[in-house]
Amino acid sequence: MNLDRREFLRLSAAAAILPHIATRACGQTGEQSPIIFGADAHRFSCVHDWIKPPTGMTFGDTHGLAQDKMGRIYVAHTVGGGSSPALGVCVYDRHGTFLNSWGGQFAGGAHGLDVHEEGGKEFLYHCDTRRRCVEKTDLDGTVIWTSSCPMESGVYEKPESWCPTNVAFSPDGNIFVGDGYGGSFIHLFGADGSWKKVICRPGSAAGETSCPHGMWVDPRSASPTLVVADRGNRRIQVLDLDGKHIAFHTDGVRMPCDMKFREGMMLVADLESVVMLYDEKFKPIVSLGDGHPSSLRGAAREQFVPGKFVHPHDAIFLANGDILVAEWVPIGRITLLRRIA
Repeated sequence: MNLDRREFLRLSAAAAILPHIATRACGQTGEQSPIIFGADAHRFSCVHDWIKPPTGMTFGDTHGLAQDKMGRIYVAHTVGGGSSPALGVCVYDRHGTFLNSWGGQFAGGAHGLDVHEEGGKEFLYHCDTRRRCVEKTDLDGTVIWTSSCPMESGVYEKPESWCPTNVAFSPDGNIFVGDGYGGSFIHLFGADGSWKKVICRPGSAAGETSCPHGMWVDPRSASPTLVVADRGNRRIQVLDLDGKHIAFHTDGVRMPCDMKFREGMMLVADLESVVMLYDEKFKPIVSLGDGHPSSLRGAAREQFVPGKFVHPHDAIFLANGDILVAEWVPIGRITLLRRIA
């Protein structure tokens, strides 16, 4: 991820600390008692490094997560130095056991990752920040199509100005692409990877975005809406599917990276050291693992504080209701939040 480090540190220092609800039942890694997050019906046991890289490989920045209908879990990471083989996608079973890896083309650039069912078959959508492209593959990594900078949009002077970070799926089969690390546009693409139009332009006004890092079509809405992690503006923005502004939400929001939905709740990985659950009105339900402020991005693993996140970059609901979190740290970290009945 190529976030401006100085800007990130400046914003981090200025952010207000959101109080969080968490119970620490242990203080150090390796103790028998679990670390418990949350409150009431939203309590989780924290298991850091539940997923680990296979022998011979080290994770780079762990950026993206997805789970298919068979329960297999996909991890997109930039690949640590000296890894052999240097493959950007690792696949695990529902229990976190390594199955295989592939995607050498994603080494150094694996970022956004989503699974999507189309006509009864599932596919993976990858945003590669090194090659600056969106790529669709099957679940074994076979490439279906690759889309690079849409120069026909007329908003880029050169292809290098485009750097997609995440996608979302329209009910009509089209695909929204957030140019989070490029020009801060949101584009609409066809199901075949062809560019259609710009739906959102850069800025801070209503209907404009700054680093639209992630997005998802809200399944809770009577009329479909696009919820955007408008990270550079430190807000979540709701748009209609043509890009018209509907609402801003800032309660509990710091630097949101992406969102997923389940049972009326919205799950947000926030780069400023917390994972958030929100209700149907975008109000915080609970914050999980709040480690803000953090200066541990480049630290050794033993310096990480048990039960505290450094920089959550993606979070997904697993099929059983647990939560899996990937963090933007150069040694990678995948944490399981196991739901407590």
